[in-house]
Amino acid sequence: MRIADKWKEYRIIDTTSQEKLESWNGILLIRPDPQIIWKTPQKSPLWERAQGHYHRSSSGGGSWTFAKKPPESWEMSYGELKFCIKPTGFKHTGLFPEQAVNWDFMMDKIRSAGRQINVLNLFAYTGGATLACAAAGANVCHVDASKGMVNWARENAALSGLSGKPIRWLVDDCEKFIAREIRRGRKYDAVIMDPPSYGRGPGGEVWKLEDCVYDLVKLCTGVLSDNPLFFLINSYTTGLSPSVMGYILGETICPQFGGDVTFDEIGLPVEQSGLCLPCGSTAIWQKG
Repeated sequence: MRIADKWKEYRIIDTTSQEKLESWNGILLIRPDPQIIWKTPQKSPLWERAQGHYHRSSSGGGSWTFAKKPPESWEMSYGELKFCIKPTGFKHTGLFPEQAVNWDFMMDKIRSAGRQINVLNLFAYTGGATLACAAAGANVCHVDASKGMVNWARENAALSGLSGKPIRWLVDDCEKFIAREIRRGRKYDAVIMDPPSYGRGPGGEVWKLEDCVYDLVKLCTGVLSDNPLFFLINSYTTGLSPSVMGYILGETICPQFGGDVTFDEIGLPVEQSGLCLPCGSTAIWQKG
């Protein structure tokens, strides 16, 4: 497992019974996590001091309750990157802290490339990877189907002092955008994608990651430059293992470009247990 253990302003304090107690720059939140199937006693007294608690509903979705209403939004930093944090109606806060281990990888690869790198970030959410790549000196194309998420990402870029960097902000369907980029002949040295587990297309068609991920990755090979640097795919889909995603990258990219594929879980340290919580899976192709 690759561990995102360099955070100064984010902590997982304790975990039990499908819930985790987190500190987001001093704001204590309790959020559900289906990976936490153990039923250990609550080891931290801070459970009782949580300001917000997200409760899942048996009919789907859920809602927050607040013992003490936190600010509508607040800032958090990871190195030179800054993010606007706020509880949303879907339990999330606008940031996945475990992704920091991938941001570190991207920044190192871009800075050591010795040339200008053009990055395509698909399903780009609130822009963690976009900010990391832009801060490292890359030109970035940020694509997400949600206008609200793209606006949030732009806010994060402004907080990080990156508004003047060469970032294209696009609200678009990722698959249709890739197809148009292929027709336009536009190329990228790195592709990042964090597709959802499930969704619906613009025509109402059902989109399931395990059914579509191979075709999506294969389509993306059409926008890779002649000398690509890396291709990173992240997933939170239960049952889609890191090795399956790694196999797909090996089958679609290695025959044309050579290189190496690695794959693993990503996770975060838990203070009370001294163990690490698995939080997703990442597969990476990179030039040898």
